[in-house]
Order: sequence, then C-alpha cells, then structure tokens
Amino acid sequence: MAAVPVWSVDPRTGKQREQVAAEATVADIDRAVRAAHAARAALADRSARAALLRTAADVLDASGDEVIAAADAETALGAARLTGELARTTAQLRAFAEVVDEGAFLDIHIDHADAGRTPPWPDLRRMKLPLGVVAVYAASNFPLAFSVPGGDTASALAAGCPVVVKAHPDHPATSELCASLLRRAAVEAGLPADVVNVVHGFEAGVELVKHPLVAAAGFTGSVRGGRALYDAAAARPTPIPFHGELGSLNPVVITEAAAAERAEQIGAGLAGSMSMGVGQFCTKPGFVLAPTGEAGDALVKSLTATLSETGPGVMLDHRMRDAFAAGVRERAELPGVEAPVTPGADGEHTVNAGFLTLPAELLAQEGPHDLLLEECFGPVAVVARYSSAEEISAVLSRLPGNLTATLHLADAETDGGDADAASGAAGLLAEVTPLAGRVLVNGWPTGVAVAPAQHHGGPYPATTSTSTSVGATAIERWLRPVSYQSTPEALLPPELRDDNPLGLPRRVDGRQES
Repeated sequence: MAAVPVWSVDPRTGKQREQVAAEATVADIDRAVRAAHAARAALADRSARAALLRTAADVLDASGDEVIAAADAETALGAARLTGELARTTAQLRAFAEVVDEGAFLDIHIDHADAGRTPPWPDLRRMKLPLGVVAVYAASNFPLAFSVPGGDTASALAAGCPVVVKAHPDHPATSELCASLLRRAAVEAGLPADVVNVVHGFEAGVELVKHPLVAAAGFTGSVRGGRALYDAAAARPTPIPFHGELGSLNPVVITEAAAAERAEQIGAGLAGSMSMGVGQFCTKPGFVLAPTGEAGDALVKSLTATLSETGPGVMLDHRMRDAFAAGVRERAELPGVEAPVTPGADGEHTVNAGFLTLPAELLAQEGPHDLLLEECFGPVAVVARYSSAEEISAVLSRLPGNLTATLHLADAETDGGDADAASGAAGLLAEVTPLAGRVLVNGWPTGVAVAPAQHHGGPYPATTSTSTSVGATAIERWLRPVSYQSTPEALLPPELRDDNPLGLPRRVDGRQES
C-alpha cells in the first residue's frame, strides 16, 4: 500500500506548498520508539544532557532565519511573533540545562539507619529516575515553543527521557527542520541522534500512545483529541501518565469599582489580549464577568472601539477557521446574546475579532446558554453582564477548570485602605482560585513566563494532571521516585553515596545540604 503523503499547507491561501514526509505506519512507530528506547542509557549522564540542551539552543539560534521562515510559511503567525517564540524556545532549553546542572530535581533524601526509633528505621535513600521514552504531541498554535523543540521535549530530555514527537499537521516542514536540528545537536553533544524522533499522521498519534515502550505522554491540543488519547493511555495493559493540556476559558472578573476607575484601560487591554495571535493562545481570556450600569457600559464601549479597529487575521488553518465561524454563529443565535462587534469569517481566508454579550443571569443555571461556557478557539470573548455579587458567584460556580483566572480590582480593593473593599476582593480571589492553576490580579493571562515559579496547568479540562508544562518543575512529569533500602555503599548510585561525589543538593537525616 502506498504511503500517505504529508503536505505543508499555506494557511493564507489554503493551498498545498510541498510534500514533506509520509504518515507513519505501525512499523514506523515501532522503529522510532525502539530507537529512542535504545538511546536511554546515553542520556543517563547529566552533563551530556545539559550539553545537549545548550547545543540544541545554539543550533536553533544559528538557524533562526530558516526556522522562522519555515514556521511563518505554515502558520501565518508573522516573523515578529515567531522571532519571540524562537527566543523563548531556546531560552527554555538553556533553562532546563541549568536545572540539570543544579540537580535539585532529583529530590535526594538520605535517612540513615536509626535503631532508636519506634519502629526502627533502616537505611533509606531516595531519588528520582527517568521514566523512559516520552511521547510528545505537538501543538498547533506554537510551532516552536510547544512543538518539536518545545517545553515537553526540553523537560523530558532534561529528565533523561528520549522523545518521540507526533508532529502537528499544521506545520510538518517546520517540525522536520527542527527535528533535524535537534538530532544534529545530539550528535554534536556526543549522544545518539535517536534521543529525538518525529513521526507524522493521525493514526501515528494513536499508535504512539499505545506502544508498550512509551512510558509517558505530553499533549497540547483540543479537549476531544486529548481526552481520546488520555483514555487510550489509561486503557493500556500498563497504563501510563498522560499530561494533557486540553482547553480553557480563562475567566476574567472585573469589579464595578475597577470598571469605574479605569474602564477605558481595561476594555482596551481585554481587546488586545483576546485578539492577540488571532485569538489562538491557550490563555486567551474567553469569558468575562463585567458589571452592568455606567461603569460597565464604558468598559464595553472601550472594548468595542478597540476591536473595531483591529484588522482581520489568518488562523492557523482553514479547518480551525471554519470551526471558529460555526462556533460563533451557534453562540450568537442563542436568545439574549448580542454582538457589539461581530466576530467570524471575513473573506475567503481571514477572520474578524469580536465579542458577544448577554445578561449573566442566563448562565446562573443549566440551560442552552451553557455553550458559552465552552472554549471557542479564535478571536472571540463572551462578556456576561452581572448586577450583583450573587450573580458573580452563581456563574463562577458553574465554570469548568481553567489554566488561568483573572481579577481586575480597584486601588481601594488592593491597597488595604478600605477594609470592606479589601475583604470583598479577598473573597473573589478565594472563589476563583479553585478554578485555575494561575491566578492574576490586574493583568492579562496571555503571555506565560518561563520561570521557576510558573504553573501552566489547571483543573480538568484545562489539564489532565496537576503538573505544569512550563517552568522548571515541568521536569517532574517524567520522573519517578525510587528508594534504596539497606543497600551497600558500593552498589549505590553516586547521587546517593554518603560522600556526595557529585556535589548535589540533598536532605540528609532531615537537614538540607547544598
């Protein structure tokens, strides 16, 4: 049977550009996974892993013009946006190299034998070890930072796990290019090229998560696709961890006092955040609770004015464009919903940004308006107008899990000068905290800093686990703890020996050593 070709497509025209590869067969998947599995031992050396990550960053930077041109041709994201994304991608590779060098991620604990305890303690030494081959499912909206050279790949390699990436069909040429650069970096760092492999095709994604040598998976994409793979991972004879990022509304609550204080600023900021990247960020603020009355009206007026001046944009592919247009139409047809700025298709290839409004009371209980509590991927937000604190609470109680939740508060609610205002703000903060993995005050959720304290995750359906896919602690997804009991010193891994030959941070008999 002939191989199914994989084509690079120009989202600006919908036309095929070039054939890039072929969809992987079951035999192809097996070869890729087994090659990655065979490369595990080479990644055991932490210094080699750190060298790989830094070399990969250097190689990507040196090939930046080629990488950016390839990504722009397949995504229409533009050179400026992709230049920033490449910088973020190489920065996180270097950041994980520092994590590997430091060694704290190994979480080493040593408890010496203590016969005086009841019951007595044996000698116990604990550290974290890599799980094995990680399947990475690339995202559509970040062809670099959440794709072949992205955070899942970087954190898995940092943990000592080789990866097999299922490329996203929206940017196969970019994926092939980045894979070749990472494989070249591996060889330059003295490692097998097969620490990174790439496969293409829908069926390849399904077969990959089922392969018995795949030990864990990381996914960024839709609720439907992610849930199907999550279920497949759980249904295996040996279930594996599946760390999926699926969907998020990223609710925003704007207090009446905040709207009265700076309606124009908040409206313009909301417009910029929800339309950024043609609304294709996983952290796009897609649902907003705004007050009724003059202050709320002024905010909506500012949002309307800013979005009316926002030009049309090209989405990542025509399938997403069609789904966006259909989703907007279905929502706009619900009773009580209005569109001050109509979002939707514009011409043959572009879309317009806009927003929908309705009374918040229509969302306070189950009904047809529940559709507005589901993510619509693209440049649209739903603004629900509330008239009381009780309506805010009623709607928040019905929201699914999210990556982010944002509060916009007035100065009197944040500076502590007004005890009642501060108490109300604290109550709102307590209400939104269970909904999200990152809570913001007086900011916008688009933009995810690659920082040690970052958490990019949240309750289901935002993610399928409690972990983060951004920041230093993302490495924890690909590790498992092992304790050695009463093991002779000569048999212990160097990381767990009393003389600490590798100079690693650890906790010994309850005391932190560095």
